Amino acid sequence: MKKVEAIIKPFKLDDVREALSEIGITGMTATEVKGFGRQKGHTELYRGAEYVVDFLPKVKLEVVVSEDDVERCVETITNAARTGKIGDGKIFVSAVERVVRIRTGETDRDAI
Repeated sequence: MKKVEAIIKPFKLDDVREALSEIGITGMTATEVKGFGRQKGHTELYRGAEYVVDFLPKVKLEVVVSEDDVERCVETITNAARTGKIGDGKIFVSAVERVVRIRTGETDRDAI
């Protein structure tokens, strides 16, 4: 099993969720986060004063999938989240040792 974490632009969340549903991946967690990479940040004007916004709003998606579904999942997120502009985000894939569904006690693949 693998955990796929994606940092994407907030307005792309629905597109990514729908695209993942179309390939049969329905369980995910989405968290509102802030961060920056090469995009750095930008300056804004508020009541005549200029200030720097260092951390930009993003959405972090977390999906646990079987190893067979990892490439399709990554490709689907990439295609749905891409705008072609700086700040589109990143995808991280890591190993998951164990999963337990609390309600039923199912483990690993059955719990996904």
